[in-house]
Amino acid sequence: MQLWKGAERAFSKWLKVGQKIPYFVPARGLVVDDAKQSRNDDSAERFKGSSWDEVRKKYPKRKVVLLLSYSGKGYHGMQRSVVSSQFKTIEGDLIRAIAQSRCIPENHGEDIKKMSFQRCSRTDKGVSAAGQIVSLKVWLIDNIVEKINENLPSHIRILGLKRVTGGFNSRNRCDARTYLYMLPTFAFAHKDLDVQDETYRLSQETLQRVNSLLACYKGTHNFHNFTSRKGPRDPSAKRCIMEIRCEDPFVREGLEFAEIKVKGQSFMMHQIRKMIGLVIAVVKGYAPDSIMERSWGEEKVDIPKAPGLGLVLERVHFEKYNRRFGSDGLHEALEWTGEEQKITDFKEQYIYPTIIKTELEEKSMLNWMNTLSIHDFDATASGVQLDDGNSKENEMLEGSEDGGDSD
Repeated sequence: MQLWKGAERAFSKWLKVGQKIPYFVPARGLVVDDAKQSRNDDSAERFKGSSWDEVRKKYPKRKVVLLLSYSGKGYHGMQRSVVSSQFKTIEGDLIRAIAQSRCIPENHGEDIKKMSFQRCSRTDKGVSAAGQIVSLKVWLIDNIVEKINENLPSHIRILGLKRVTGGFNSRNRCDARTYLYMLPTFAFAHKDLDVQDETYRLSQETLQRVNSLLACYKGTHNFHNFTSRKGPRDPSAKRCIMEIRCEDPFVREGLEFAEIKVKGQSFMMHQIRKMIGLVIAVVKGYAPDSIMERSWGEEKVDIPKAPGLGLVLERVHFEKYNRRFGSDGLHEALEWTGEEQKITDFKEQYIYPTIIKTELEEKSMLNWMNTLSIHDFDATASGVQLDDGNSKENEMLEGSEDGGDSD
């Protein structure tokens, strides 16, 4: 009792002089707040003897980039939805895994701005990536890549990590993006002259014609007809295409496929799929060659949007950053030659099989081809583009294919 009265007098003295109330560790036998004790127990279990302060002191916090590969089927795109948590996104799974690996403070998983998180490209619903890049600040804990991957599903993988400058932003620093679009070659079969099924094989003559049409896209053009909600006089509708071509075909599961690769500074929502959709419409005989140049004019042109299944973010480019910081002795060039085999293996194991299996089972390209006849390729200014699947839900979730603009 005398001990308690002494403590009480000391406590009153602190209050009189106006100082902060000191923190007393309760002695054995005193009652402790149950909720606080529960939180302390949970924290002790979670850190297994360590604390945030210990992690902060032991491991430096640095800006890094992560090389990310994923299969996009079943996801509503890369970017975590700010509208509703009910939509499954790649970013949602990734940030959860990063938080569980304990290389960021817990609250940073809820507010990604606190860790300066930025994705390079905002891929749309169902779109996969072989070489996506995200930048963020993390504690460089031991075996950080392995620990993040332990908390990710097998179809999402971190394949590499590099240190970058403190002010690095993966979206703003990106010079260009390369996408590939994998499609069954019967998409190029002429509607009146060729078979329209898996027995079709692409001839060299047709391949040359496809590449001749694709080459029309090279350079800077007004792509307002290749996206939504952009007028012909909107400066942001002008985009530069650096490279585009269709590679030689190959056969998988008895079905012949080809890959179209396109490199550009940035792409708008649905732009790549509409670029490919228009070329298919021309090659199949639904639209004249002249529609290519007409689509860059001010009039409205009805352009079909190819299925999203075969679209893959192949790689992103940081050429200006590499020239400035890649050989300064402090930072690494953002090149991934050492990870090329891992990227190839991931595509072979997760991306290509998903595209092939889904095409064989759901026949997305064949079903889409059947809609080409309802498009009016002669429609002008007053016409309205048929934009299949462009529901209000998709508008909320889908951004541009590269994150360059937000529609």
